[in-house]
Amino acid sequence: QVQLVESGGGLVQAGGSLILSCAASGSISSINVMGWYRQAPGKQRELVAAITSGVSPNYADSVKGRFTISRDNVKNTVYLEMNSLKPEDTAVYHCNARIYTRSGTKDYWGQGTQVTVSS
Repeated sequence: QVQLVESGGGLVQAGGSLILSCAASGSISSINVMGWYRQAPGKQRELVAAITSGVSPNYADSVKGRFTISRDNVKNTVYLEMNSLKPEDTAVYHCNARIYTRSGTKDYWGQGTQVTVSS
């Protein structure tokens, strides 16, 4: 069974920084794309950033220049470094990964971690 476990959320003042991490564990053959989504109250879940090995990451326009996504393929972990945080970045952040196992390919989700940016 595959699990994604996130950590690193919290409360920060506007202009501050946080680093989120998400570790995948279980019977993993390989991982294709890994990414971060967020959902603010009353809004739809949106893609924040995604990264595929050997391909340049892509970012939502709203976070370009402020957020950086990276991954450690040995640790099956994806990170999201968030700088110059704004109150509008407040949301629950979810990790996502497309993972290959002996049973096939499936998109997995983490439980979510709350990020709150105060003004």
